[in-house]
Amino acid sequence: MSVAAYDFPQILPFRPPAPAPRTRPASLFALLKLLYDNPLEAWTDEHFRELIVRARLPFVRVALINDPSAIKRVLLDNETNYRRGGLQKRMLSAAFRNGLLMTDGEQWRRQRHAVAPMFGLRAIQGFAPAMREAAEACVARWTARGDGALIDVAAEMSELTLGVLERTSFCEVFGSDPGAFRRATRQYFDNVGRIDPCDILKLPAFVPRLTQTRARPALRFFDAAVDSIVAAQHRRLLNDPADAPHDLLSFLLEARHPPAGQGLSDSEVRANLVTLIAAGHETTANTLTWALFLLSKAPDWHERIAAEAAEMLDRPAHRLAELLTKTRAVIDEALRLYPPIVATTRIATSPDELAGEHVEAGTLIVIAPYVLHRHRRLWRQPDLFDPNRFLDEKPQEVDRYAYLPFGAGPHVCLGASFALLEATIVLATIARHFDLRVAPGFNVAPLLRVTLRPRGGLPMIVRRRVEHQVRAKAGDPREGG
Repeated sequence: MSVAAYDFPQILPFRPPAPAPRTRPASLFALLKLLYDNPLEAWTDEHFRELIVRARLPFVRVALINDPSAIKRVLLDNETNYRRGGLQKRMLSAAFRNGLLMTDGEQWRRQRHAVAPMFGLRAIQGFAPAMREAAEACVARWTARGDGALIDVAAEMSELTLGVLERTSFCEVFGSDPGAFRRATRQYFDNVGRIDPCDILKLPAFVPRLTQTRARPALRFFDAAVDSIVAAQHRRLLNDPADAPHDLLSFLLEARHPPAGQGLSDSEVRANLVTLIAAGHETTANTLTWALFLLSKAPDWHERIAAEAAEMLDRPAHRLAELLTKTRAVIDEALRLYPPIVATTRIATSPDELAGEHVEAGTLIVIAPYVLHRHRRLWRQPDLFDPNRFLDEKPQEVDRYAYLPFGAGPHVCLGASFALLEATIVLATIARHFDLRVAPGFNVAPLLRVTLRPRGGLPMIVRRRVEHQVRAKAGDPREGG
């Protein structure tokens, strides 16, 4: 009997935790308080019902866009009219300035051209064995903790995704304390991820921001770490050029010297290194954290993933993305409910028309995947966890521009395929070996700090699964099924 044919228990989709939409805050002060503590709580019921919602903040007009055709116009058809800027850029530029994440125009195009080969399909498939090694190292680490151990899965997923980066991007040049990267990343996002009232009020850059002040130690750590990583790689190249590692760092350093003067400057290399380390591992770690939480509340789906993993994980690593279809559906649904990047912004440089409405030059356009993915007009039962939406056997017709976990258009995330392959392999590996339950009494609640994470981490009770039971349920002949 195949895994697909096994009669798994059917459990109704459940409603994952999320802040309840509210009415509009009564005052600017109330809005600022919500934005500073947890911006997710500022979304109102109107945002989840209407295709375009306008608002006024001090000195700026704001339009939240949920209409897929309007989003396509902003991100693709008329994207030159919508530049990056505003609040998001002011918050993140300290660490990511001069990198792909924050640049526009010719500087962005030159970097994109130089960096894109790093994330080609063949290169990404070549990293699959390293991703599987990192996942198996996590299994060994959890097994050593003993059955029934209490583990902060959020911290563990951060450590695991750093391990993937170490194996695929920097070939063991993190040094003796890779956890320092995790702590610095968390410190940086915890602080710059708070929306500073000075930014809402568009006060000049020389006015001190408490959020930026508190993030400075992390910025100093990033600077020192990047210098160390680059220096270590140079030493490796000098000692034995023929044995230079074929990793993402090598690609990035080589991108400084391509023909026709189209390479990256040293500052651009540094900015993109920080992006890979900080933003890259943080977003994938959060995706895995939410996916594991969702599986813990949906035992029927956990059984499906465990059985699929038992059947498929021993196949060639580069084929796992196409074989682990149910696991990938769970990842896709986790990205729908808890997208790592909750919102992105653009500034309209000239007047335009979006969703049948006139948009003035200077309007701040907000495209919020968190709202878009739960919008009442675009999704069936949008607040429920249901991976069947993404399976071929029961697909939901969804517009391409209604599902944006990695953005869209020319600025779509270059690392999307890498992240999806990594998350799929890791989730299947963990689900195959462990059952997880949220620690008793812990309240899981999403918190926005640049990326979307559980407030206070995710403590879970972790127990080993007996693999022969999974095989028996799936009808594996080795278990006499």
